[in-house]
Amino acid sequence: MKRLGLILLTLIMAACSTGATTDSAADVVESYLTAKIEGDRDALRPLLCSAMESQFSREVTSFATVEGARIEDMQCTRQGDTDVVTCTGTIIATYGTETNQFPLSSYRVVQEDGEWKWCGESE
Repeated sequence: MKRLGLILLTLIMAACSTGATTDSAADVVESYLTAKIEGDRDALRPLLCSAMESQFSREVTSFATVEGARIEDMQCTRQGDTDVVTCTGTIIATYGTETNQFPLSSYRVVQEDGEWKWCGESE
């Protein structure tokens, strides 16, 4: 009887996770933005949609010449059931002695192979 209960519990847990992605669309965008400013090739590559793979080098080196780039107050939210994630917050980047601020905006996401992927800025 204990074995049957364990099997049922395992099946219920598996059913709950089937079809669900491990990361929400908003989490993927936050991870993408963080990996981009850090120049983290290994973290960034799996977050790009297939349409953006040709832009990988540009994306990973965007902040290569920036010292101390960081994101402040980032919060991202998927807009309903759309393919748009809107983020608030700012990227702070220092080039030499000049500090620039880049407000976060809206980004397009797609699902590929059951995973959310970042696919560019939203228009």
